[in-house]
Amino acid sequence: MPSPGPARPQGKRKTTSKAAPAAKPAIARAVASTVAPGAAIKRGTTAVDMRIYRAVVNAVMSHRLPPGTHLGEADFCELYQVSRTTVRKALQRLAHDHIIELRPNRGAVIASPTPEEAREIFAARRAIEREIVPLVIRNATPESLRQIRAALQAEDDARRTGDRAGWIRLGGEFHILLAELAGNRVLQRFMAELVSRCSLIIALYETPGAPMCENDEHQDLATLIEKGKVAEATHLIEHHLLEIEARLRLGVVDKKVSLAEALSGF
Repeated sequence: MPSPGPARPQGKRKTTSKAAPAAKPAIARAVASTVAPGAAIKRGTTAVDMRIYRAVVNAVMSHRLPPGTHLGEADFCELYQVSRTTVRKALQRLAHDHIIELRPNRGAVIASPTPEEAREIFAARRAIEREIVPLVIRNATPESLRQIRAALQAEDDARRTGDRAGWIRLGGEFHILLAELAGNRVLQRFMAELVSRCSLIIALYETPGAPMCENDEHQDLATLIEKGKVAEATHLIEHHLLEIEARLRLGVVDKKVSLAEALSGF
């Protein structure tokens, strides 16, 4: 689904004599093109709040915004033509979901999980996905199996066309889809947060050039789900997550990059 463009301003638009920073077009492309599909808008949350929230989450999941990256309120205000109050609502929700940290005198930055937090997050994710997979098999329908295969096809298309950012994001969304198909909204909510936090961890600690989520492992999992093999599928999802964690260089942190550097290629 094409991403919506920036929100139109309400009323008169403020003008300024200052030239826009050179990175702004890159920010616009990166943020506006990463809006997550299908998330419901909560009560008290405006459409623009949600668009900002989704864009940041998807930029994180695509590794376009690595941990430690500063998020300037002014950038979002200019891109979406909204007030700082609106931007702060989105940032507060991102902080609540542990995607960003709101630091005194520094503002919003993409969260930087420690190695200890990373291990705890992966342990929690393994525990939850061990519960999700049997529920997916128990609740399987021709339509749910079709959704799984369609998600895998999209992931494989991104891999084959060299769209690494899209491939990484779709790999995470595959796991979120399984949580949705499990039919448990609490697990689904937990998984959405855990997948985003794992994306942060991978962006911070991954071995350069290493594929973090092998597509054939997802294909094997889908086959086991279709065959109704609960024990085998549950074992595979745990092995899959352990393999991802094992590829990380926990304790080795690469140099942080600026927002302009992170988004300049998109």
